[in-house]
Amino acid sequence: MTDDPISLASPAFGLLIAIELWVARRQGRKLYRLNDSLNDLATGILQQMTVLLLAVVVIGAYVAIYETGHWLDLTAQNAWTWLACYMAIDFIYYWFHRWSHEVNFLWAAHVVHHQSEEYNLTVALRQSALQPLFSSIFYWPLAGIGFPPALFAVSLALNTLYQFWIHTRTIDKLGPLEWVLMTPSHHRVHHGRNPIYIDRNHGATFIFWDKLFGTYEPEGEEVHYGITTPLASWNPIWANAQYWVELWRSAARTRAWRDKLLVFLKPPGWFPDDLGGFQAPPEIEPNPQKFDIDYAPAIGRYAVVQLALVLVLLAALTFGQADLDRWLVWLWAALVSWGLVDIGGLFEGRGWAPRSERLRLIAIPLATLPVASHGVGWLLPLLFAAGSLLSFRMAALTAASARAHDGAKLEVDEPAPSP
Repeated sequence: MTDDPISLASPAFGLLIAIELWVARRQGRKLYRLNDSLNDLATGILQQMTVLLLAVVVIGAYVAIYETGHWLDLTAQNAWTWLACYMAIDFIYYWFHRWSHEVNFLWAAHVVHHQSEEYNLTVALRQSALQPLFSSIFYWPLAGIGFPPALFAVSLALNTLYQFWIHTRTIDKLGPLEWVLMTPSHHRVHHGRNPIYIDRNHGATFIFWDKLFGTYEPEGEEVHYGITTPLASWNPIWANAQYWVELWRSAARTRAWRDKLLVFLKPPGWFPDDLGGFQAPPEIEPNPQKFDIDYAPAIGRYAVVQLALVLVLLAALTFGQADLDRWLVWLWAALVSWGLVDIGGLFEGRGWAPRSERLRLIAIPLATLPVASHGVGWLLPLLFAAGSLLSFRMAALTAASARAHDGAKLEVDEPAPSP
């Protein structure tokens, strides 16, 4: 069983996303693209698995520091302790978040959150798989001060949950609340790739940290979302790896050993002189185009169904991990990741994706067979076997629809030459 508030809040996230879709439709605005939103959710799922698989590092270290010795005997029975803990978390988050935009190796663990060229509530769930490993270190001093682990965990979860609702374009400026709180308007600025907006508004709950430390920028000109060099992929694994690969390539190409290290420690855009020097953020081009790849509607329907099945597998993994052998937990995590990569491959029209999907659909019921010996019985394996069989049929229909879609597109885009 899990007590993770983020996992428990997932149904509420889904409801709020549905409400935002409805509001956007009433406003006559298209704020979502299916391929982009499913990729947002895929990266968020990968992060949840990181927390699940590496909980000893992410959570256990805080508990170990607290139990080894702490300065104050603070109690959760005191409201001032809760307030102090929340404010301390918000302050630390500001600096961690700011440094994640100013130090290359931290940016590599944060850039995933900024890759989407849309701005909606699914972007709030778009998170780096590695960021929890980095951010957890910044909160360790609170354990040494004496904030109890349970109080800290709840306060951190509340701080994270607050940030969900500010990822929307359906809410305008909020009057006097803009003076104190981080609002959708403030956070839209933070996600902008306009040069004036880059590295601004880093707060979580409160905006006054930015005003105090000189990183505040109000929303003015139209915000263009994403990063200065688009990811141009729907692969969630590549989304997490791409900037790391860029850093390692830059470090390998530069000659001086000092510069090889500085590649990881300097801000994004910094390059040593032998690689061309600093590259400033480019101005927004006229009529900027977003990354997109045409796909058959059947692929979209198939991807939605498969993501739902992946979420069922993740839920079974999350809530049943205590009863599973560790190797089985890692196996299921691999299956979840496999499904997410295949969904991205289908949206990109990759030739390997349909073949990989067929293999995955065979692997899923086989991988669930061992749980029958863990007191779960045969219900779960049978359910996943049924899901895989139905998915096989759906995959065949999807492949046929995709071929027909590509053929129709070819006729329109590339007509045969006249005799």
